[in-house]
Amino acid sequence: MKILPAIDIKDKKCVRLVRGNFDNKTEYDMSPIEQAGKYKDVGFKDLHIVDLDGALTGQMVNIDIIEEIVVKYDLNIEIGGGVRNFESIKKYSDVGVEKVILGSAAIKDKNFLKQSCEKFPDKIALGLDAKDGYLSVSGWKENSNQLTLDYLKEVNEYGLSRLIYTDINRDGMKQGPNFEETVKVSDTSNCPVIISGGVSSIGDIKKAKELNNKNIEGIIVGKAIYDGDIKLDELVKELDA
Repeated sequence: MKILPAIDIKDKKCVRLVRGNFDNKTEYDMSPIEQAGKYKDVGFKDLHIVDLDGALTGQMVNIDIIEEIVVKYDLNIEIGGGVRNFESIKKYSDVGVEKVILGSAAIKDKNFLKQSCEKFPDKIALGLDAKDGYLSVSGWKENSNQLTLDYLKEVNEYGLSRLIYTDINRDGMKQGPNFEETVKVSDTSNCPVIISGGVSSIGDIKKAKELNNKNIEGIIVGKAIYDGDIKLDELVKELDA
């Protein structure tokens, strides 16, 4: 199972939000580039990055930072936040990211998602961010009134390469991921699923593995690393366990 340490970028800094609330954020001293280097040094190969400035503005605010991380560390990066058009996907693809995550734009316009998958084969990941079973959009500020599983069934044949499922109520809370809902999503999805939101301990990583679900590809770990609840040397051991 892949373990993807997370870097959320806001104002050129590493930050973590609680339940996606921009007014409830913690800033960390280490720059995104330094943090990526730290992950590379201990042995991680995959990285999950969110451009929070992009999520709020719909612009590629931090592409220079993303490019520097790709060039410097040769990590498999999935990037999301504010990707709203083909030009943005192409730019990220051109700088060498592995997957481009579509969220709000894909949920608001399924045709955009379909065309993106056609134009950029094996590049498009779909970010499904849910609260109480319904998808949220626009940096989690709006409820789409669409049920997660209903939406997924509608787009399942588009050719997605990956799906990232986040339970917003768990995100940043360190209460453990919503494994039950994630399994429902993975059972429905035609593509591999990444678990996101709420990881609090090494025990959560072990539990994800114990699901023994072949369609669950990996798990994202964020705030628990920054706050010291999970030590990187412990976490990296789980890559090989």
